Amino acid sequence: MSSETDVLRWPLIGRLLRWKHFRTLLQSLLLFVAVTMTAHGLFGPQIAGANLGTVLLWVHYRGILALFLLAAGNFFCTACPMVLVRDIGRRFHAPNRSWPRWLRTKWPAVVLFAAIIVSYEVFSLWSAPTGTALLIIVYFAAALAVDTVFTGATFCKYLCPIGQFNFVASALSPLELRVRSIDICRTCRTVDCIKGRRAPGSPSTTLQRGCELRLFLPSKVGNMDCTFCLDCVQACPHGNVGLLGRLPAEELTDERRRSGIGRLSARPDIAATATLFTFGALMNAFAMVTPAARVESWLAGVVGLSGRALSLSVLFLLGLVVLPACVLAVGAALTDLPSPTSIYAKAMSFVYALVPFGFGVWLAHYSFHFLTGVLTAVPVTQSAAFELFGWPALGTPRWRWTGMHPGAVYPIQLGLLVLGTLGSVATVARIAQREHPGRPIRAAWPWTVMIVLLASAAIWIMSQPMDMRGVSLSG
Repeated sequence: MSSETDVLRWPLIGRLLRWKHFRTLLQSLLLFVAVTMTAHGLFGPQIAGANLGTVLLWVHYRGILALFLLAAGNFFCTACPMVLVRDIGRRFHAPNRSWPRWLRTKWPAVVLFAAIIVSYEVFSLWSAPTGTALLIIVYFAAALAVDTVFTGATFCKYLCPIGQFNFVASALSPLELRVRSIDICRTCRTVDCIKGRRAPGSPSTTLQRGCELRLFLPSKVGNMDCTFCLDCVQACPHGNVGLLGRLPAEELTDERRRSGIGRLSARPDIAATATLFTFGALMNAFAMVTPAARVESWLAGVVGLSGRALSLSVLFLLGLVVLPACVLAVGAALTDLPSPTSIYAKAMSFVYALVPFGFGVWLAHYSFHFLTGVLTAVPVTQSAAFELFGWPALGTPRWRWTGMHPGAVYPIQLGLLVLGTLGSVATVARIAQREHPGRPIRAAWPWTVMIVLLASAAIWIMSQPMDMRGVSLSG
């Protein structure tokens, strides 16, 4: 998409996005969906393929989320219903504390992100409607509890696992919120985009809040930490904020200091988030195929563990900690950069190149479940409408409606994996040119080899027979 493109200036979509109540409308719709999913998860049939909670969350939401992130950007955070509930809660209890300085990193979110990935398998959430409903309740309760105590978007910025997934994935988006003209920002004295717009003669009255994630638009780079809330668009008195086109993944190679973040190569917590994003994709996909069960049994025998939860935990420890550490260490050790550059610094420079590949794996995985089960939402909604509301108007559930045949989806998965791999290889080349312009090939080849090996593993995973849970619902 051209860098001259500004979606906010498009005739219909732009006007809708600039509408003050657009976000509230989206949040209200998703809140209704979340409440319905939770109610059906708790009180509906405890059969995964017949329950709205498991079907909509683990099949449809994940697939639609990934496609939106790729095509447009972080529009789920735009429509996040938890923010709506938080805003309502703040009317009754306004936050008055600042998040502790020592916790202003991504490390808490990294731990929670990993916990979600592991818990999904350990507790078989794809097949547990009640467990899925409880997860939704806990998520809403956590957002409400944190953000009615601490000011700003504390939960979004430092804790939300979904938010961190979206932040990393939106690096591949063709759109970015940024200023149209830096010259206009230089003449601005009110900085409403971050402070918010105040009522004339009443500085304590806020007419429009600014960026709650403390991203100062003139020095904002990329989509990291941007929830696409559009508050900056509403607050800017000069109309100088646009939803502009850009080259996808370009921000992964940009070493400029960025507002609220600094330089990416100086943020090990964000690097850990990107690493978890990539290897979490591989592990989440691997756990759905039949060979994973054999590996679990082998690990249980080697380590002397009893119980699937323990063997799964060891498997994910190896896949989310040991394997990434080895890949980064070997890649950095083989990278030919000027001698003063440490292995740590080399890894911090190149780690973000893994993100396009990781997103390709997530897309390939989620597209399988979404495309093979896309029509299951119809009979499950028909059934839920009667079970929850006694409303038979939607007709008799059409349980034969499912989706594409798995064999027809496999070429799509391969295409997504190839695109993600090529994106990572291209990112490696750009980083190598930046770090070692004299000999970029010598700097790039170890990471290129690593990415190709990881891609080969991902292709093998996608070609393996899947457990029945993967075909009927998710994995």
